[in-house]
Parts: sequence; C-alpha cells; structure tokens
Amino acid sequence: MEENLDKQNQPQIMVPVGDLDTVEHSDNNDVDTLAQELATIRQSAKRIAIIGSRNLTITHQQIIETLTTSLVMQGNTIITSGGSSGTNAAAIRGALKANPDKLKIILPQTIGQQPSDVQDQLIGVPNIVEHPDRAMMTLADASRICNREIISECQQLICFLSHSSNTLHKAVEFAEESHKVVTVFYLD
Repeated sequence: MEENLDKQNQPQIMVPVGDLDTVEHSDNNDVDTLAQELATIRQSAKRIAIIGSRNLTITHQQIIETLTTSLVMQGNTIITSGGSSGTNAAAIRGALKANPDKLKIILPQTIGQQPSDVQDQLIGVPNIVEHPDRAMMTLADASRICNREIISECQQLICFLSHSSNTLHKAVEFAEESHKVVTVFYLD
C-alpha cells in the first residue's frame, strides 16, 4: 500500500507518441546502401582515397602523413594524386614509408607535366596512372576529372579542405552521391 502512495505522488511525464505510430516507407535501395556502407566500415582492408588542399601548414601535412602511414600499415590501399605540396604529397610520403605497393597515384595528366619536385617524389612508386589524353586540358579541368576517377576507385574518401574550396566540395558531393564513406576535415 505504501508503494502505491509513492507512485501516486511521483510526477507524471507525458510522452507524445503521434509520430511513433506511423512507419515511413523506406526505399529498398536506401537499406541496401546502408548495408553496403556498414560492410565497408567493418572491412579490415579498404581502398581509401585521400585528397585535399595544397595549402597546408607543416603540422597538417605531418598529421596526414602519419594518418596515411597508419592506414597502410593496417592493410589499406591509398589512392591519391600527385602534388608537390599539401595533402596529396603528405599522403604519398606516408604511404611510401609504410608500403609503396599499397599506394596508387592517379595523375590528372602525365608525369612529364608534373613539376620536377613531384616527378622526383614519384620515383619508385609502382602504381601510377597517367592520362596523356588530358594533356591539352587546363590543370583545373583535368584535376576535377581526376578527383572523380580517384573517388570512383575507392570505398572511402578522406578529404582535407577549407570551406571556400569549391572543387573539393564538389568532389565530396560526388563521393556522397556515389555512396562512399566520407570523412571531411576542415582546415579553417
């Protein structure tokens, strides 16, 4: 009896349940996409694309290099593009430290069109894809196509960018539309 009195004196909390009674119809493709993304996250070895800004501090470059080294040591393959500074260069250095065979570089054009410091960095990389068919394009146009190619080959994208980087934002949108696992680090 004393227990019943305690229950009566306690405040009552009312929880609206109107929206809980309806079940939204989910497209089977959404369920399949979610299942595929969860399977990718759980996979021990993935194809991970790392792209991003050329304008990075030394500290950011060291973080990217360390992250890439760790990812390769875990058995992942890194896909990136050439670059004399910034994200791509740091990712290349990190992957080369751990295992050059786990690095794939997709260039927007050809090795010969890269600056000499990029050409030097690419020495010893066993898996480089060149695109002589884009030799007459502007670097900006060739890079946009290259980013899409890199993203198409990966299961996960890691992107380092600033809020004002339109090209990289478009790459992230493409990755999300392609149902890739996406991690974005904003530098500003």
